[in-house]
Amino acid sequence: MRYFLHLAYDGTHYRGWQIQPGQPTVQAELDRCLTQILRRPTYCVGSGRTDTGVHASHQVAHFDAELPDNMPLDVLLYRLRRALPPDIGALRLHPVPDEAHARFSAEERNYEYFVVTRPDPFRRDHALYVDRPLDIAAMNEAAGYMLGQFDFTSFSKVKGGENHYVCYCTAAGWHPAPGGWVFRIRANRFVRGMVRLVVGTLLDVGRGKMTPREFQQLLWAQRRVDASGAAPARGLFLSRVEYEDGIVPEAE
Repeated sequence: MRYFLHLAYDGTHYRGWQIQPGQPTVQAELDRCLTQILRRPTYCVGSGRTDTGVHASHQVAHFDAELPDNMPLDVLLYRLRRALPPDIGALRLHPVPDEAHARFSAEERNYEYFVVTRPDPFRRDHALYVDRPLDIAAMNEAAGYMLGQFDFTSFSKVKGGENHYVCYCTAAGWHPAPGGWVFRIRANRFVRGMVRLVVGTLLDVGRGKMTPREFQQLLWAQRRVDASGAAPARGLFLSRVEYEDGIVPEAE
């Protein structure tokens, strides 16, 4: 049977989600713990990759397993919570149809990027400190140009291994948050490095180094070389993965 596991993690000490030989990754820890608990090799597939140092307040992974008769789902979730390291949290576990896929069945993904406007030692690994005023109105004007379907080549990592760079973006904007601002973006898919490159370029708009119209022209140009540098990983969170009705049951 196939199961969906919803989880959250602090990515500070991991080399991203995906397994890499000899490197600590979230997927490797999850596979290790599932294999240990179920006493047979068990492998999970995530809804998407997060890069080194990137966090998730909501990630989804699926795995296939035949649970022992003495291990109902609530017991498996309890044991998984005890086995995982403290910077990875198992939130919810439920069965899904066999054809459900954590990655390919996802309809939309949401990311958040946090910026603080004064030093906060308690958020040094979870937000970017910006030491100068930002023109938020200009940043939101620029972000608005991304709404709709566009080729995001300008905001992708070079040689990212993508088949195409077209994404349909349904929300993008900066909002007040405790201690500063949060950028929220929602799309059907994201190309590798996209959100950090978008945020880095929007911060240049906020600092007056680029106009909103120039941001739009950069998006249309589909030339990665013209974009700004990527914002640091520490402020970025995968915040929600959404599926079509019938895959994820209502929370109890």
